[in-house]
Amino acid sequence: MREEGTKELVPHTMSRMGDVLAGFHAAWEFDSDSVLIRYERGIRTPKLFQALGERRIPLDALAGVTLTPGRRGTVVLRAQPRPGADPLMEAAEEQLKEGCDPYRLVLPADKETLAEYYADELRARLKQDDGPAERFLVPAPEVPLQFKAYDGKASFDGKTVRFRWFWTGASSAKWKAGDQSFAVSELTGVEWRSPEVFEGHLRLVRRDAGAPPAQADQDPAAVVFGLGYGPVHESLPFAAAVLAAVRERGPVAAVATTAPRRDPADIAERIRHLGELHQAGLVTDEEFSVKKAELLAEL
Repeated sequence: MREEGTKELVPHTMSRMGDVLAGFHAAWEFDSDSVLIRYERGIRTPKLFQALGERRIPLDALAGVTLTPGRRGTVVLRAQPRPGADPLMEAAEEQLKEGCDPYRLVLPADKETLAEYYADELRARLKQDDGPAERFLVPAPEVPLQFKAYDGKASFDGKTVRFRWFWTGASSAKWKAGDQSFAVSELTGVEWRSPEVFEGHLRLVRRDAGAPPAQADQDPAAVVFGLGYGPVHESLPFAAAVLAAVRERGPVAAVATTAPRRDPADIAERIRHLGELHQAGLVTDEEFSVKKAELLAEL
């Protein structure tokens, strides 16, 4: 890829802090122990990049660097994260489309020589340990976070995940279970399935909860995605933040949580909808009475 003697034509500048290599949708700023990736906010920039804003990637979190030909007169510089180093990539489980890979920097072909220089410099600085990281080395997305799934609204404040079901989307199993609240200490992991594939969902893996229902729409510890609900740029950072909090806390005993008291107007609205379901025959007399009592107890 490099003609003989080309490297001497490129100034040796990476020894200084703050060298920047700008590509399409992102720019990489090289420091002595990390790479700061700043993503653009243009209308053509993948929404996931816009949501991430910028990310500082410690060199310890990288296993290698590649430079390959791209499409339509471009080259692609890609940093390879170590397994277990980045909560975002761990949550994604290789489900991201190539264009949404936050570790790819697409450059015009005329920057190939410069890109190869930086690739060589990065390789020289990386440690030889490309095995799994013992802990997350890349910061997780900041909380609080929330997004709308097809059947409910998910929120996370750093300590507790809450699912509030939508009347129009939630299954009867979730409706009967009621809104859910999960402390991080109750969880052992997160299962994220991209909404860009069939039956996407976000499922919380609970400690000592037994086998979950096969279908996520029947699991009160999961929200399902639909067209326009739970998009990647909202649901994946959410999953990564929860996963990072679970890993940071480590194996501890589960603790009980108490759901916060709700607004009286919200309770009244839910009872009204409950009555509509009862009149439509979707909820039995007994279920109506029990659920109504539960809602009134939250006042």
